[in-house]
Amino acid sequence: MRRRRRRRRRRRRKRRRRRRRRKEGEEGGEGEGEGEGEEGEGEGEIKEGEGEGKKEKEKKEKEKKEKKKNEKKEEKEKEKKEKEKKKEKKEKEKEKEKKEKEKKKEKKEKEKEKKMEKKEKEKEKEKEKKEEKEKKEKEKKKEKKERRRK
Repeated sequence: MRRRRRRRRRRRRKRRRRRRRRKEGEEGGEGEGEGEGEEGEGEGEIKEGEGEGKKEKEKKEKEKKEKKKNEKKEEKEKEKKEKEKKKEKKEKEKEKEKKEKEKKKEKKEKEKEKKMEKKEKEKEKEKEKKEEKEKKEKEKKKEKKERRRK
């Protein structure tokens, strides 16, 4: 795709250059009918008479081209700015998503920590219960022993 575009662009540029040169009289083959040798003296007189009009026309055309060029430039700059804005927006979105992910992760970590603490407390309670039970049993045994002695 890129190659095709490049080729097309090159061809267009070549065509434009050729046209410009033909108009200026630099490159004009004999078969094209616009050569330096074919300009007659009679035509030259007419050109001199219309010279001012021609100059004005050329000036207008030049201005038109300049205007078109400027418009194209402005369009390109506008597109560039829009692209930049889109890029910034995308980056902000990414940043936002990243922050949200971080928050979720932290929340998960906290919950995990809470669960662990809860488990620890439960284990501690169980241990205390067990110890309490063992203590009671020891006391019972002690009492039994004392009863037997009496």
